[in-house]
Amino acid sequence: MIWVTGKALGQHIHLHVYYNTTNKMRKFFLTVLLINAITAMYSQNKKQEKMEKRVINPWTWQNERSYNQAVEVTNVTGTLYVSGQTAIDDEGVSSTADMKTQLELAIKNLERVIAEAGYESKNIVRLTIYTTSTEELWPHFNILQNWIKKHDMKQALTLLEVVSLFETLTVELEATVVK
Repeated sequence: MIWVTGKALGQHIHLHVYYNTTNKMRKFFLTVLLINAITAMYSQNKKQEKMEKRVINPWTWQNERSYNQAVEVTNVTGTLYVSGQTAIDDEGVSSTADMKTQLELAIKNLERVIAEAGYESKNIVRLTIYTTSTEELWPHFNILQNWIKKHDMKQALTLLEVVSLFETLTVELEATVVK
């Protein structure tokens, strides 16, 4: 007598076979093992594929502004959704510094969260910037552009001016990162 049960776990299939010792049953069991081995190898090869990013830009004007209209990511093994990072120090105190200083600390905090999670800043695929004043942020936009260039990021970007942020904060960076 033979019973075959299957359980899907991601892309792997685990088969449990109970059989008697006849030759016919042994051949069946070996066939099942071979199918299982091929399935497992296929799954491992899929996991070893390198993540790829494809940039979609119907125009060229956004290149000067350090962002892309869209980014397609394939073969992803993980996605990190990072909450808005601001100029808050290690003790949780909000900065009262100027826009430039707050921007630099927000970038530093964003990099720290990304690294702590085991991801890399170069794999940011979506960046949202919230600011209480685009007029005050704009003279320091080169800080963002240099940071993006340093990490060779290929990200979609949205910049929003908002009425206020938490306490005395003037800029916040929110990101989606893949690996």
